[in-house]
Amino acid sequence: MTTTTPSSGTGPDLAPPQRLHWAWVVAATAFVTLVGAAAFRSVPGVLVEPLHDEFGWSHGLIGSAVSVNLMLFGLISPFAAALMDRFGVRPVVTFALLMVAVGSGLTVFMTQPWQLVACWGLLVGIGTGSMSMAFVATITSRWFVARRGLVSGILTAGNATGQLVFLPVVAWLATHHGWRTAALVAAGAALAVVPLVLLLLRNHPADLGIRAYGATDADPGPPPHQQVGSSAGRAVSVLLEAARSRTFWLLAGGFAICGMTTNGLIATHFVPAAHDHGMPATTAASLLAVVGVFDVVGTVASGWLTDKVDPRLLLVGYYALRGVGLMTLPALISPHVEPSMWVFIVVYGLDWVATVPPTVAICREWFGAATGPIVFGWVFASHQVGAALAASGAGIVRDLTGDYDPAFYAAAVLCAVAAVMSYAIRRRPAVPVS
Repeated sequence: MTTTTPSSGTGPDLAPPQRLHWAWVVAATAFVTLVGAAAFRSVPGVLVEPLHDEFGWSHGLIGSAVSVNLMLFGLISPFAAALMDRFGVRPVVTFALLMVAVGSGLTVFMTQPWQLVACWGLLVGIGTGSMSMAFVATITSRWFVARRGLVSGILTAGNATGQLVFLPVVAWLATHHGWRTAALVAAGAALAVVPLVLLLLRNHPADLGIRAYGATDADPGPPPHQQVGSSAGRAVSVLLEAARSRTFWLLAGGFAICGMTTNGLIATHFVPAAHDHGMPATTAASLLAVVGVFDVVGTVASGWLTDKVDPRLLLVGYYALRGVGLMTLPALISPHVEPSMWVFIVVYGLDWVATVPPTVAICREWFGAATGPIVFGWVFASHQVGAALAASGAGIVRDLTGDYDPAFYAAAVLCAVAAVMSYAIRRRPAVPVS
């Protein structure tokens, strides 16, 4: 497919065709960035037991630190999207990677629970929140008119899969070299991405004198945002406007349950839950890495389907399938990995964050290309609020009952609620209504 390159006064329509549109370079850089940032987000689920053994901190206490991280990971997202509007994508992402590296590196010196909250929760939460799903929505909205769903699926896979693929590495390092080595490796992974961001990431196609990939006169993509006003004020004003829509609350409610059943419950507590049943931590972490592998397939396929199928129906199917998996999980966990567990891992991997591309599409459909990424940032904030509640709540359930099973069953019921909420979302009318 022919593309355009930067021009000097002749306009994007007259630029000579080239082999590769810069949008794909930006997308590839964003993918690597999301994988690098996800390195640290794989650490908490593996290090719950080592921290419990070394410091005597309860599962609930450690889960609360993870909750702060997950909460900020979501709440920072819409403000980061607004900052990207005002200052550009590259400086925001560079700062975010540095925050992740600093927060991860400082954990090796901690001796008190508040330091765990400060490092895991505050610093890393701010950093990863600045590169969360709103970043994906920003890149796809600005740089792509064609293939938006597919690209959002690929980038989403990078964000979630990076976290899961790093799990066995982190578990191996923690087992053989101590949890501090694992934290330092995660910090290094975040730092390693910074040069790529500085060299290749660009804010908007207009910066290079080109149009978005697949842009036409009928749909040229969003123009560059004017750098005026307060970024925080813009994020809040977009929220207040979106909150008038029933669709926003249905998306936010469903996505909160999505966060509970992925980052909050499975990513944080699957390894200790399996350990309770006699499964080695490295084996359980490897299973989550397999989830990550199949997540790539599922999320990319979901992006492709989003370009062709009603996204509401996709969400209904994804949540229903996830609920069935969670309902059966307590019966599947054992000291050894049986074939039935492999079925769960494959299915859950395909469904892990397949919800993101259709949710991004609905946000763009209802709220437009310009404000859609910020609206999605707020929807994603609800995802992380749900994840935070599940991370701490499941830890408390484990402390009180000695078992994670009640948490798994409750999450399955909530998935059914999310499926109903998704079905209740209407297609956007031809004439907008308030």
